[in-house]
Amino acid sequence: MNRRLGVSEVPESTTVLVVGGGPIGLIASILLAQQGINHVVVESRTDAQPAPAAHVVNARTFEIFRGAGVDMEQIERACQPVADGAWVRWVTTLAGEELGRVPFENLNRIGELYGITPTPLRNLSQHHLEPILRDHVSSLVGGVSWISDAVTETGVLSTLQDVVTGDERTIESAYVIAADGAGSKVRDHHGIAMEGPESLQAFIMIHAHVDLRHVVGKRPATLYWPLDPRAAGTFVAHDLASEWVYMHIWDPELEPFETFTTERCEEIFKAATGTDDMELTIATFRPWRMSSQIAEHYADGRVFLVGDAAHRFPPSGGMGLNTGAGDVHNLVWKLAGVENGWAEELLLASYEPERRPVAVANADESLENAMRMFEVFAAAGVGASIEESIANFEAIVASEDGRNAIASAAQDQAEHFDMLGLQLGYRYEPNGWAVIDDGTTPPHVANVVREYAPSTVPGVRMPHAWVERDGGRISTLDLVNHDRFVLLTASHELADFARSMNKTSVPFSVIEVGRDVTDGDGLWRDASGLGDDGAIVIRPDGHVAWRGSGMQSAENLTKILEDLGGTK
Repeated sequence: MNRRLGVSEVPESTTVLVVGGGPIGLIASILLAQQGINHVVVESRTDAQPAPAAHVVNARTFEIFRGAGVDMEQIERACQPVADGAWVRWVTTLAGEELGRVPFENLNRIGELYGITPTPLRNLSQHHLEPILRDHVSSLVGGVSWISDAVTETGVLSTLQDVVTGDERTIESAYVIAADGAGSKVRDHHGIAMEGPESLQAFIMIHAHVDLRHVVGKRPATLYWPLDPRAAGTFVAHDLASEWVYMHIWDPELEPFETFTTERCEEIFKAATGTDDMELTIATFRPWRMSSQIAEHYADGRVFLVGDAAHRFPPSGGMGLNTGAGDVHNLVWKLAGVENGWAEELLLASYEPERRPVAVANADESLENAMRMFEVFAAAGVGASIEESIANFEAIVASEDGRNAIASAAQDQAEHFDMLGLQLGYRYEPNGWAVIDDGTTPPHVANVVREYAPSTVPGVRMPHAWVERDGGRISTLDLVNHDRFVLLTASHELADFARSMNKTSVPFSVIEVGRDVTDGDGLWRDASGLGDDGAIVIRPDGHVAWRGSGMQSAENLTKILEDLGGTK
């Protein structure tokens, strides 16, 4: 990445202005560059995020990275080792006794997940992810704040300011992608309200450099919840041997933030750990408020909200960054279609109705997870005062029945850390153009949060299966083309018909299973349910746009492709 700082590095015009150079803005830049769309990313920070924030990157986000050409070997090296992060544990204190545990997002059986996705969920801290994404971006300008914008005849005129000199500059763009976080200035400027509770609970985030591997011993985990009322909070193990975060429950009405010092944070951290046997360095500490909000609208004309600018979730489920990645993955190909002349502006109108329901579902589940977590604390004897809570807790852990009650409440949190269905199974509802209904519905599952059932019903993510191409094994997801629709079928007759069609304004290619790729193990046949004469059209974001069977269903394929370009 070329290091570019200051407002003087910003061009006078571009096609897309991305406001915010965090992970979502960077992913947007990578996807825009892949599409060949001229753009610039402005970010007030001059360097990458220095402290941990988001730390769960799920399978779908990794699939997006993979398709965008991000170096997945570099990503793998930055992830927490699977063996270190496969569990969530409830303990008295970190050095104390374990009272309950559940698997962390199926990492205890990661081998099984490769049949569902080529890139299973991993624990990857944002401050390790962000530099990798920056390495793939050449359009980032740091040290620049967004001030305001105004609509012009040809697009949007934004005013930017240098954070060091105060100098201002304007940039004209056809579109603006607001990836400027929870306190989005772009969203506020456009008067888009947030719906939902702004503050559910407050914490002090204490980021420490410390080796606690000897403390946790043979109980590695991604998350630890100390239940002793004198140490209530959450530990996030970014690296067992070097880097931890402790989320200290905080009441700002009783304890002003100004009363927290490095020395006090050291005391809090050690108390929750339950031992002084460590060399501890507090890297930083700051306040953080948990909220659950969704933007009333995702767009205002040519301005689009993505990531935390559009939605804020409780961290219980790790869906924030991942939902944002899905936002830009959905939006960018539509912008590219319009800019490249094969799609109408109507296609952009599908962004909000497709992505906002996903955010609502993720917010609801994250909030339910957060509320359900109180069951464990109740089982541990949380009372009206710290004195009452301590007395209750000590009595409960001293009895077998009490300990069993805590373990049972912990087991009831399993869904919180097993959300594969929510991560991969969401569907964009048919609308007659971006998704064309075939009269079917996705397979029924007993628990839509935990269970994922692969299918090719229009609107769903195309299922992953291992197939062979040119002598090598690839995922069916690797067949998705970022700049065109793909017709995928095992029918030679249908594939030949599609190849011989009169050209449409919408770019598409044809992949024939059995000719272009081979399905020797029948994995794709089983996952797709298409049989020998079925076909699907896959959007550039990997979602199924249309499904049909037999030659009769393909007779209107030219019109179907035109509809998918938003020409309806």
